[in-house]
This record gives sequence, structure tokens and C-alpha cells, in this order.
Amino acid sequence: MENETELIELRVVDGMMEAEIIKSKLENFEIPCMLKFEAVGRLLGITSDGLGKVQVMVPPDYLEKAKEILDTETDDWQTQEDIGH
Repeated sequence: MENETELIELRVVDGMMEAEIIKSKLENFEIPCMLKFEAVGRLLGITSDGLGKVQVMVPPDYLEKAKEILDTETDDWQTQEDIGH
């Protein structure tokens, strides 16, 4: 994986579970990804004042493709939700 200085923020999420899901999706499409977070937030499970926030980081060359993948998956999920209601 590239140095952290060569990565840019794709998205910030609340909690490690959501971040790990995103990371798994990106890696499935062979997009390198790193999760950046404060250790104390993960240890205590706190999600206030920025603790518990996780930055999903990708190399700049992969940013647009990663956004496209996540946006498409979100649109599909929302469409399924709308159908169910």
C-alpha cells in the first residue's frame, strides 16, 4: 500500500463496522484502501466529537472509481428500500 501521504479521503463514516464494509467492497474491486481512525474511539466505542469516526482513504488515482462503486451500491440499496415500502 502507498504511503499515507499518497492517500486521500474518500468518505468519513461513524464506526468501524461501516468502514470495514466499505473497505471490503473496495477491495473486491481491487481498489487499495486504508482506514484511518483514533485508537481511543475504537477502544471505547465512542462516536461523539469525532471519536469513533473512521476516514476511508484511497490513492488519488482510484478516487473517482471508488466513489462510483459506493454511489452505485447506495443507489441500489435505496431502490430496494423504496420497493419494500
